Amino acid sequence: MTTPAIALPASGTRQLLILLCVSVPSFMISLDSNIIAVSLSSIASSLHAEFADIEWVVSAYTLTFAALLMPAGALADRFGRKRILMIGLAIFTLASLLCGLSHQVLLLNICRGFQGIGGALQLSAALATLSHTFRGAQRAKAFAFWGSVIGIAITLGPVVGGFITQHFGWQWAFYINVPVGLGMIMLTARVAEESRNPHAGRLDKWGFITFSSSLLMLTLALISGNHLGWNSFTIVTELSSALMLFVLFIVIELNLEHPMLDLRLLNNRTYIGASIAGLAYACTLLTMLAYLPLYFQTALGLDPQSAGLLMLPVALPLFIVPRGVVMLLAPRYSGRALLTVGLLIVSLGLCYLAITATRINYLSMLAGLLLIGCGAGILNGETAKSAMSVVPPERAGMASGASATIRFSGMVIGFAALGVILYSQIYHSLINDLPALNLDSVRGIARNVAAGNLSSFNHDNSLHRVAVASFAAGYQQLFIWAAAISAICAVITWQLVSAEDTAPYPRLDN
Repeated sequence: MTTPAIALPASGTRQLLILLCVSVPSFMISLDSNIIAVSLSSIASSLHAEFADIEWVVSAYTLTFAALLMPAGALADRFGRKRILMIGLAIFTLASLLCGLSHQVLLLNICRGFQGIGGALQLSAALATLSHTFRGAQRAKAFAFWGSVIGIAITLGPVVGGFITQHFGWQWAFYINVPVGLGMIMLTARVAEESRNPHAGRLDKWGFITFSSSLLMLTLALISGNHLGWNSFTIVTELSSALMLFVLFIVIELNLEHPMLDLRLLNNRTYIGASIAGLAYACTLLTMLAYLPLYFQTALGLDPQSAGLLMLPVALPLFIVPRGVVMLLAPRYSGRALLTVGLLIVSLGLCYLAITATRINYLSMLAGLLLIGCGAGILNGETAKSAMSVVPPERAGMASGASATIRFSGMVIGFAALGVILYSQIYHSLINDLPALNLDSVRGIARNVAAGNLSSFNHDNSLHRVAVASFAAGYQQLFIWAAAISAICAVITWQLVSAEDTAPYPRLDN
């Protein structure tokens, strides 16, 4: 059943400003993530951080972000989307300032966690506002605008991040959020309209505690497993705890009148399929936005600015393709077809990167980078739109929080899991190439190599070549696994998502 479109503001300028209020917070989150990706190598050198520390620079943010998205959606439904959006902007802006002032990696990661809290509040409220305001064909256009804004952030992120890191220092990758955040707080206060779900219940605190604790235990295990041993008591305990807490979370949600996650959504095959597509997109593509700049700086020996520029073949399609999707493809093809094709294109691009990774030559990788960028451009807005197409408007906050949680949980798990593959392959390659060294020495070298810190090997050309070769071999395995995940999820998505539920919208004239 098609929901009738609601009346939009008469003023085109005001309509644009409302779209900016819901899109720019997502812009800030995406810009920050991609700026930081180019800065990781510099942060590692400046703060003397190992690979696990670098993983936490990314994971501390995405972990709190993913854990809080669903309760943030519930808070937006209950207390008002505009209010929660402004609170999230304030927390994110202050945390960004404190990240830039950090002089220790532990303090930086703590502040990154607070950035995640602010990011979760602002994204859930923003998506709920968008879903509440726009319906039917207008919603397709609004999501396309949202996807294009994110595309701009992803396009600018590597270039801006590389320039800032090289000329001003990695701290300014965080400071840049401060003026943007202050400007958005003032704009939101002036033009955004308040909305809430009048039937929203109390915050599901036990659901939040069990879900976030489960995700934390799983992340701890994935990041620490290579160092402590996968059969160690600590890792087994963390993995077991993660599973038990997740089962407890499901039990709690099934027995609440107003749960954080309405599991009735799982009765809808389209919602499940779109969620799997979003999870695969996050695990296999969004994680690459952090891993690829590290590859360019370490394997190719480039500075941050050059590495950022080399990300443009991935980033530019994320800006260009969503507009083409809404104008040319969405009026003709269902969300089912677009999600499946997008995942298959990403898989094909990752396979190409796997073939070329050990050549350590940028031009040979170019086609693969363009392919994954085009696939991502299809998926970026389509995953959210397809999932939200089967959700009642009054549950927009909960559903947008759940969809975004799936995406960012995929980033947490994907980044940590692919880190396991990367480190493991580097370690085994070094064992084969350096048989004279004991295992503890090889582990120490592997941690430095995985973090992209090869400066300690500059005195020994032979060791440096071995380190670079092992690094490239690790990335080859990383690309292979990511490609396989994307292809498998493409098949699952095609089987689950309904073409009728995600039917093409009529073309909208500009």
